[in-house]
Order: sequence, then structure tokens, then C-alpha cells
Amino acid sequence: MSKARLAPCQGASLTLVGMSDPVPGRRGRVLQAGRLCRDHRPRRMCEDHFVIRKRLAGFGMAVLGLGFVLPAAPASAAPALLVRDGRTEPAFSYEEAVRETVYVETPMDSDHDGRRDRVAVAVMRPAETRNGMRVATIMKATPYTGRVTPSTVPDPGVFSDWYDEYFVPRGYAAVEVEVQGTGASEGCPTTGGREDVRSATAAIDWLNGRARATHADGSAAVADWSTGAVGMIGLSYDGTLAEAAAAQGVKGLRTIVPEGAISSWYDYARDQGIAYAGSLGNRYPEYQANRVISENALAKCGDVLAKLGDRAADDSAEYTPFWAERNYRRHVSRVRASVLLAQGLNDTKVRGRQFAEWWQGLEDADVPRKLWLHNGGHEDPLVTGAGAWQETLHRWMDYWLYDLDNGIMREPRVTVQQADNSWQTSANWPHPDSRPVRMWFGPADSSAVGTLGDTPATGATQTFTDDPARNEAEMIANPSVGVPYRLAYLTPPLTRPTRLSGTPEVSVRMTSTSTSTPLTALLVDYGPAAPGTSAPQPESADLFAPAPRGKPTKTPIVTRGSVDVKNRDSVTRPSPVRPGQAYTVSWRLHATDYVFPAGHRIAVVIVGNDKDYVTVDPAAKSVTVDLGLSNVVLPLAN
Repeated sequence: MSKARLAPCQGASLTLVGMSDPVPGRRGRVLQAGRLCRDHRPRRMCEDHFVIRKRLAGFGMAVLGLGFVLPAAPASAAPALLVRDGRTEPAFSYEEAVRETVYVETPMDSDHDGRRDRVAVAVMRPAETRNGMRVATIMKATPYTGRVTPSTVPDPGVFSDWYDEYFVPRGYAAVEVEVQGTGASEGCPTTGGREDVRSATAAIDWLNGRARATHADGSAAVADWSTGAVGMIGLSYDGTLAEAAAAQGVKGLRTIVPEGAISSWYDYARDQGIAYAGSLGNRYPEYQANRVISENALAKCGDVLAKLGDRAADDSAEYTPFWAERNYRRHVSRVRASVLLAQGLNDTKVRGRQFAEWWQGLEDADVPRKLWLHNGGHEDPLVTGAGAWQETLHRWMDYWLYDLDNGIMREPRVTVQQADNSWQTSANWPHPDSRPVRMWFGPADSSAVGTLGDTPATGATQTFTDDPARNEAEMIANPSVGVPYRLAYLTPPLTRPTRLSGTPEVSVRMTSTSTSTPLTALLVDYGPAAPGTSAPQPESADLFAPAPRGKPTKTPIVTRGSVDVKNRDSVTRPSPVRPGQAYTVSWRLHATDYVFPAGHRIAVVIVGNDKDYVTVDPAAKSVTVDLGLSNVVLPLAN
């Protein structure tokens, strides 16, 4: 496979990759005023890129792509990376690596004890860093290190993922940060709040000489082995912290690799004015903080955690300043790091809106980026992508942290795994060939109780009566049979495979017999035979739970979305619903990428409550839909 690299800024040197800085701590701007990057990256990213390159250029070794390392300095110079075909190769002993725990001082006092919080940071780095070698860092910030007692300190020899075993022998440091109030770190957890972010950015500051740290015995811990180049990575909450840190524009954070990450905690807990089912509607931020808090912090943090629950606005499920603080998309324009974004298309914990809106924000901000959509659930892409993902991640880190010429930035920007486990690439996402296709709700035909067509059905209405006891399997069963608790609209059988790529949106003109009702839309793939009644993949609000392995349970439901009709105009300010009055209600389903096979039928099923998906509203009753003013818009490509 042909590979090429993103072009450097003008005047760049590409030959030296070194291990020691002749002037420790010295940095400088190497761009002249008005100079631009050839690849049209924002100037701020080009300048950061060259601060790191200047530090690397002092390492004193020339690296050749044939796998040889030739000295460009006396024999006493520090050891060098082994590079072959633009990739770092194993050259350093994992068993002999330096393992240490340091405590980094942060700028916050989240437990209000009058002292700045210190966060515990486990470090593993090649033994050669004792002798002047300087290395880049693969960093994960996490709350998931388990309950730590006052007599426990983190074991720097035990990391929770595979990154240390893979990257340390290739000349990287592996760093794991325990965010405040978890593990051996001081402070109180705040479930995505600014304190979480400061824990991560403080560690980056330490790796760049801007923050202080000590060992357990009080001696100073100086990251004089660090080049300052940091790549953050992680699944779920850990990837969320990577996005949050990047949205602060912290210097030294060169790239992030969020996997199944949350870009907005409101959208994690709510769908357009309705809490998701389970614990997400019951003081969730407090619940989550209680799951990860250390024994050390329990005695200090009771009030802090209680306020998390109080401020969640469960009674209205509205978007409040509490949730705005935890919406990292608001600050995507600050992102200086490149982004390799990964998401499972069958992830029912962190759903499609999280990656799609973050991705769109990155595009608007002209951030260098790649997208990897795999066919798994809430899991490491390594489970479904195996060696292909590992190679992509390796080359991504080598490019952005060591400036190695491996061509990854000239390859297609997007990789998508299809339902048959094949892989396709494209220049962007949604797929460049996808176009919005509007399909109008129509009356019954001989094979379905409702149809999807090109033209509105004037004068026709249909009514359903909410039944909160029904599950999704019942809602989508037997579309040719009318049942009182749902409306179903189907296309004719497709004449060719049709790809959905993007975010569907439903709009209905409706009246209700009650003052409160949700509306839920299920986008369904009906095969030539009537679908069975297989249950959907179990939902779980617990980010602490281990990621499932293997493929999630399949159902014909491609994606879904709900809205509280009171929030039809805004998730910050509800509007009353008056029985019998007509309203136009539009809402989004979760973004996805899916191919409907030829011979199948695309369907939209409309219900009120969906207990498998969102919190039940007991006030819901009957809803009448005006078919001539109701439709779905699908982003489709052949």
C-alpha cells in the first residue's frame, strides 16, 4: 500500500531525530513572521510542530529508513531510536525499563482542604533515558484504577492497557495519570468537570517542564527525559479526557486518540430533553463519581459529590451550565493537537452523536484528523481491527510525536468497517457521495401499515396510543400488522445496496392528548422475511464496567433517537404542550454508517416511550401524526 506523509513547513529539516538536547530546556520559534505550512494547517499547529522538531534535532543521531542508525555525534552520544520504513522498531528492553510513580502538583484544590491537589502519575520509560536519551510520551488519563486505601500507592509496573508493552520497546515513555480523587491522587472526582481536565493538563505541563512533581519521599521529580511531545489515548472516559485536554489547547499535546469517547456529557446522559434509561436519569454524575472515588477521598468529598447529583437537573433533563461545562465541543476551535478518532458503530454506551459532532467541529476548525469506524461495540478498536488498527496507531504516533516520514497523512482520511467485516476508505465522513434524501410518511399499502415515499400524502393522519410496557422487539415486529402503540413507514424493497452515512432527522406534525409526551423514532432494516423478536443489545450506563468482547447482539434497528416534545424548540428552555394543538417536532437520530442490502426495506417506526432506550414519561397518552407534513431525511449513497 502506497503511503506518503503530510508535508512539513517550509525550511524544515527532515533528517535528524535525536535523543539529547544540547541546551536543556531551551526552546525557540523557528518560523519567520508570515510563514505558512505547506499543508495549510493552522499556524499554531505548525509552530508547535517545530518546537518539538527543534528539540528532537538536538538528539545527535541521524535515522535512515533502511533500518540502520548512524552516529552523527561522538560515540558518547545518547542512544537512538531504531527506525525502519518510517516506523520505530523494538530496540529497548521492556523488562529493564525505568518504572516510577510521581505526584504532580495541579493548580486546583478540588477537596477544599487548603492545599493544591497532587495527582499520581505512573511512568515507564526506556532504561536508556537514565543516560541522556529523551523520548516522546504515550499518555492515558483515567479514573479507573480501583479503590485505593491510604496505604496503597500505584504500581508503575502494572499498566491497564497494551500501550506500555508495545510502545516502550519502540522508544516511547508510557504514562498513566490517575485523575483527582481516584487511585492515589488527591482531590475529589467531578465526572467530566474542569477538575478532571486539569489533572490531565497538569501531567502534560510536567512533561514539558511547566509543573512541579515529587516522588513519594518528597524528592523532586523532573521529566528531563521527556521531549515534551505527548500523545493521549484511551477508551471511553479515558478517551473523553483526551478530548477535554485537547479542547484546552495545552502546549505539548501533539495528538490524541479518543476511542468511544464522550464529547458532551449532556448528550451522553440525555437525548434531546429525555434522560437515557437506567442510572443516567438518577443523579448520574454523583453515581459515576462514587464508582471511581478512592478510599482516601471518600471522607473529604461527600459534599462535592452530592452537588454533582443536585446539579444534574434530572427533573427537567435540560441543558444547564453544569452540562455546558462538560461539553468539550464548545471549545473545539482551541484544539492544537491532531486527532485519530475511533468509534464502534454498535456502541450503545457512547452513541453516534458523540463522535459525529466532534468530528464536524474538527473539520470546521481545520484540525488534522483521521476517523476509524469499526463494527464493534464499546471496546478497543484492537478487538475488531487487530493488526490493522495497531499499525495505524503506531504510524500515527510515530508521525506526530517523532516526525517520521511514514506517509500516514496522505492516506484516505476515513476507514469504515462494514457489516460483513470488510473495510472501506473514503476522503471524509459522512461519505462524500451521501446526499440528504427526504421521504414522506404515507398511508398503508398491501405489505405495510405505512409507507415512505417521494411525495406528501395530503389530508391523511394516523394515531398511536403510548404503551410504556412495550419493548423494542415488540415495537418493530410484523410491520404489515397494525398495532395501537406504534406507527410504521416502509420503503419498497431496495433495488440495490444503499448506504446510510451521517445523521438521520425526523420531522412530524403532531397533536397530543396530554401535556407531556416523548417521541421516539427507530430506523429499521427489514429483510425479505419478517424480522424476529430478538432483544436489543443490553444497555449499560456504567462506564466503569469492562468493555464487552466480540460482536454485540444484532437487531434490525440501525439507529434511534428520542425527544421530549416540551423541548422541541430548545433543550435549555421547555415550551408547554397543549392537548389538541398541532406542533412541528424535529429531532435527530444518532449518526451511523450502515449499508441496507438490496431487497431489504428501510423503515421508520414512531412510538412514544421506549423503555429500552430512554426514561419513561408516565404522562404520555395518544399522538396523532399529519402524514402530509411528516418525513424523515436520510443521508444516503448508493
